[in-house]
Amino acid sequence: MIIGIVRENKPNENRVAMTPAGVEAMKQGGHTILVEQSAGTGSGFNDNAYINAGADIIDVPENIYSATDMIIHVKEPLSSEYNLIRKNQIIFTYFHFAASEALTKAIMDTGCIAIAYETIVKPDGSLPLLKPMSEVAGRMSVQQAAKYLEMPYGGKGILLGGVPGVEPATVLILGGGIVGTNAAKMACGMGARVYLLDVNIDRLRYLSDVMPKNCFLLMSTPQNIRRLLREADVVIGAVLVHGAKAPKLITGEMIKEMKKGSILVDVAIDQGGSFETSKPTTHDNPIYSIDGIIHYCVSNMPGAVANTSTTALTNATLPYALEIAKKGWEKACLENEEIKKGINVVNGKITCKAVADTFDLPYTPVEHLLKG
Repeated sequence: MIIGIVRENKPNENRVAMTPAGVEAMKQGGHTILVEQSAGTGSGFNDNAYINAGADIIDVPENIYSATDMIIHVKEPLSSEYNLIRKNQIIFTYFHFAASEALTKAIMDTGCIAIAYETIVKPDGSLPLLKPMSEVAGRMSVQQAAKYLEMPYGGKGILLGGVPGVEPATVLILGGGIVGTNAAKMACGMGARVYLLDVNIDRLRYLSDVMPKNCFLLMSTPQNIRRLLREADVVIGAVLVHGAKAPKLITGEMIKEMKKGSILVDVAIDQGGSFETSKPTTHDNPIYSIDGIIHYCVSNMPGAVANTSTTALTNATLPYALEIAKKGWEKACLENEEIKKGINVVNGKITCKAVADTFDLPYTPVEHLLKG
């Protein structure tokens, strides 16, 4: 199979879909790899590294799209790329369709095969391609919160972990999944008082055994959220609903009750955001303030630590990319249930029920489109 790795066009997105080591593995599998010129520069991988791994460097993305069977991306294609995508071409990337009806319909119109990293699911229910970036984003969320608590940014001037004789900051984390757990680990390690909320009592029981003593586990209820919002210096939205929009757990009215200069970090912004007042921001312009509350809603947080993120992402995506490239998407689906769940759009038909339900569009089970 001929596979394309293109440069990311989203603002401040420095990640690339595959490291040179990943390209070498694909090459050993008998595949031809076309890499857009300078695609890996932002992650610390120059063109020579890709050439040495066996890739061909192409200077314009149009030539990659026109020549390849599969495009591997990091983020969803932008509008400038829609007309480059060919019918039956495989696009393998993070799509987060539920956050954008315009993107969903545009990809349907291309007639491509859209395989979404975020909906590939293991038998135990875990999300193997979302997990590495969730780990990065969870840890980054605390770093960013600590920075924006500083007074030059409009924060309260509170040191997250305090010092002897001075109380630490209070951090409220909504969601005890991968993002929330990694955020809690970082915040606890910095010495903050951490409240971690989740709706799954079994998850809370597990976390109570592994988290440090300055992490307090509570059931996520509207009452607990409202009470803790009034105490919190930092709130991190870390709730994921598989393939669908994130629930709005905090309303604009609730935010008015928070202490001025507090920080909201919405890690769920790719899926529409956990806070009613959230809107996507960029690394260039990451924050805004509403009612005296600082909002950090960067939609590609891991892009700021691109070397770490690209390596972690390649480690996770490479086995799936190799299988799809070797077998083609249909045979890969028939033989691998995880990949089948990653299929979101096929030739204009939505095959992910959560996406179809979000926009009240027709749903077609992927089984109906497989030839096997």
